[in-house]
Amino acid sequence: MAQTPPPTEAERTVPAPLPDRPAPVPRGALPLVLTGAFMAVLDTFIVLVAAPAIQADLHASDADVQLILAGYQLTYAIALITGARLGDRFGRKRLFQSGMALFTLASVGCALAPGAGFLIAARLVQGLSAAAMFPQVFALLQVLVPAGRRARAFGALGAVIGLAGAVGQVLGGVLVSADLLGSSWRPVFWVNVPVGVVTVALTARYVPESRAPRARRLDLPGAGVLTVALGLLVVPLVEGRPAGWPVWTWLSLAASVLAFVAFVLVERRVAASGGEPLVRLRLFRERPFAVGMLLVLLTYAGINSFFLVFSLTLQDGLGQDALGAGLYYTPFAVVFLATSLLAGRLAHLGRRVLQAGALLVVLGFGSTVALATAAGAGLTAGQLVAPLALVGAGNGLLVTPLLGAVLAGVRPEETGLASGVLSTGQQVGGAVGVAVLGVLFYGALGPAAHQDAAAYGHALTCALTANAALAALVALLLPLLPDPAARRG
Repeated sequence: MAQTPPPTEAERTVPAPLPDRPAPVPRGALPLVLTGAFMAVLDTFIVLVAAPAIQADLHASDADVQLILAGYQLTYAIALITGARLGDRFGRKRLFQSGMALFTLASVGCALAPGAGFLIAARLVQGLSAAAMFPQVFALLQVLVPAGRRARAFGALGAVIGLAGAVGQVLGGVLVSADLLGSSWRPVFWVNVPVGVVTVALTARYVPESRAPRARRLDLPGAGVLTVALGLLVVPLVEGRPAGWPVWTWLSLAASVLAFVAFVLVERRVAASGGEPLVRLRLFRERPFAVGMLLVLLTYAGINSFFLVFSLTLQDGLGQDALGAGLYYTPFAVVFLATSLLAGRLAHLGRRVLQAGALLVVLGFGSTVALATAAGAGLTAGQLVAPLALVGAGNGLLVTPLLGAVLAGVRPEETGLASGVLSTGQQVGGAVGVAVLGVLFYGALGPAAHQDAAAYGHALTCALTANAALAALVALLLPLLPDPAARRG
């Protein structure tokens, strides 16, 4: 009897799922792609805790430290949509694997950096590699997981994204405080290396390839104009507050508006000529995606700014060291994980889960504001744990199903593109939130000295009042998002 030849790479490639062809999730694929998401988000936060040690060891200037922290976010945000479209065309597994390999090599470069300039360059490469890797996570979940199990998969993704932020604070504090073999801050980058090597190796075996059915050549003019537009927007948002909002930041923000208009015109011309635009503008004419994108922007503006003001209050205002501040995130992380996983199991309740999450966030921030106001100069870190655990619970119910709900209405051939746009929305929303809430926090703080609990408590209440308003706006806008449960029905 003739033996059946082994399948070719093309035959192993997984097309976009069809309604009448549900398939089981490939064994091991889900944990591997979630590991990529965890690492990409973790490296945004773990370095925050290590920044003082990095500055002291490398004799870096304040500007150098800002670039070490922000350079990763800049290249990450700017390249996300291009990374998503490359995955559509050349294979999502291939881009995920390549991004993870480059991320691991860049982490080695960061860990071995002899000076600030080298570390900045390695961080920029880390951001580019994360932009290649992260959008493939959304697309692979949408393609590989059957519709009936997708809500739980996105629940796990939401848990991973939220946990990575909290764990980054804790792990960074532990590693810097441990000073392993006198290496100070360097283990915060070495920790990526074994995880990255194992993930690249196992991805080759367990994650099937997938591509967009009709992906065409990359729209290079569109990619170039979008890169400029995002750069003009994100650079001043990230660098403006530390630099004191000089004139160039405002000029850059104004120029970004013109650049985005130019991008729309370029994309329309590419589409009219029969080409494949980098971003299909019709996505934004569909209410589910347009409303979902706005909700993602608002939600991540609240999350990232919360991490900023809470960390500053704990360390500068209430006298916690890096490790102590990180440990105060533990209840938030635990509750977030629990409600994220619960959200996947409650998917049949549809939009009500998201609404409950938004209202819990409002309640958590409101309770924190009331407690800090009442405590005044007697405010302690321990008093903040319980009300902010409510914030973690609400974000677990809100963030987790939101991403899946937005992608659920996207055509299979546009999954990669929509993933890149959503990922960019997360980064831009986070940058806007940090910029705006940072100004509000520092404006309320004024010239207060470190460990002035009353002043930092007042600044915290001002910022978290704005956070509560953002969450309330999300709750008001959620009825405009089509109910995911009704869509599944």
